[in-house]
Amino acid sequence: MMKTEEKYQRLRQTIADMGSALVAFSAGVDSTFVLKVAHDVLGDKVLAVTARSVTYPATELQEARQLAASIGVRHRVVESKEINIPGFSNNPPNRCYYCKTELYDILTDIARQEGIPYILDGTNYDDIRDHRPGMKATEEHGVRSPLKEVGLTKDEIRLLSKRLNLPTWDKPSFACLSSRFPYGDKITVEKLLMVEAAENFLRQFKFKQLRVRHHDKIARIELGKEDMIRVVTTDIGDQIVAKFKELGYTYVTLDLQGYRTGSMNEVLLQLEMVH
Repeated sequence: MMKTEEKYQRLRQTIADMGSALVAFSAGVDSTFVLKVAHDVLGDKVLAVTARSVTYPATELQEARQLAASIGVRHRVVESKEINIPGFSNNPPNRCYYCKTELYDILTDIARQEGIPYILDGTNYDDIRDHRPGMKATEEHGVRSPLKEVGLTKDEIRLLSKRLNLPTWDKPSFACLSSRFPYGDKITVEKLLMVEAAENFLRQFKFKQLRVRHHDKIARIELGKEDMIRVVTTDIGDQIVAKFKELGYTYVTLDLQGYRTGSMNEVLLQLEMVH
């Protein structure tokens, strides 16, 4: 197996060989690392592009602006309206394909206008083991995933990000707000804003990792085990219930399995086992 340092040097060379690149920048751990490395080896030949939409929290957009400025890279913010795409709001299992297609159509146009030959995303080596329908759009648009190409895992990316003094090195994993809804549950602007407000409220308690899964009038909160203990042994739980009911939830629940990536995909795995 290639060592982390070898992968890192291979990543730098892979991106350097591109000459110039556009980075699909979400301000997450992976895309921030890609952007930093790209800027280190390509300088002003890099453009970061962040898509603003109702599925992307305002707090993340603000952080994207700050990170791009701190890295010193050119940064553009574009409007993405995936909520209007036929099929997307119906929330099928391949929902992410529609979203990524919309995004990469926009980025392809920008890259063409700028004369940039490559579009990069933050897909890492661990992602190939998850349900990622958006990867089909990545392949169709010829988007490069350099972290995946050189075999860098999430843990390695965090380690290298820390070495590069990136504030995102220990940032919790994040997925767009659309992932908070069960497949088949129609996604609306009102529901997205409801979930965003709920998660923003939870952040004040400094939970290490959190999700609010939306099940009609039921909010299913996912937290790490230590944070779950805090909720049930202090008045934090009462504060959460009061706020969530104010937002429109009738029942507020704490998932005893705790936080895990892609919990909405569990039903898909169960269906695969049945068939």
